[in-house]
Amino acid sequence: MTRIYVPATLDLLADWYAAGELPSAADGYAAADDGEETEYAALMSAADDSTALLAGAGRRVVVVVDAPDKIAHHLETQVVPLKLVAAVHADLADRPAGADPDEDLGWFATQEIPELVAQRER
Repeated sequence: MTRIYVPATLDLLADWYAAGELPSAADGYAAADDGEETEYAALMSAADDSTALLAGAGRRVVVVVDAPDKIAHHLETQVVPLKLVAAVHADLADRPAGADPDEDLGWFATQEIPELVAQRER
């Protein structure tokens, strides 16, 4: 199994959730079963990229995809069905531009995605 951390924003997550798929995992960071340190590094790299997507204040979002090894490399060029999404990491509240990049993100189960994307309108 390969875990891929895909940077996003709440708006992107809402679009992907409505479409039932991610356009690809090309911008994601793969972390094979190498341990927690590798996974954390991939998560935080994706969170940094999410910050760049925000271009200012907002909430970082990282979508976690669990892909069987035999198809993981194909996900860079193909759509990723939502059934492969294992979880979402996101800031619990909007962050100001320039906030500490090392702050941890909250963990959200896939069934919490609708509630998470609804928070962008509050």
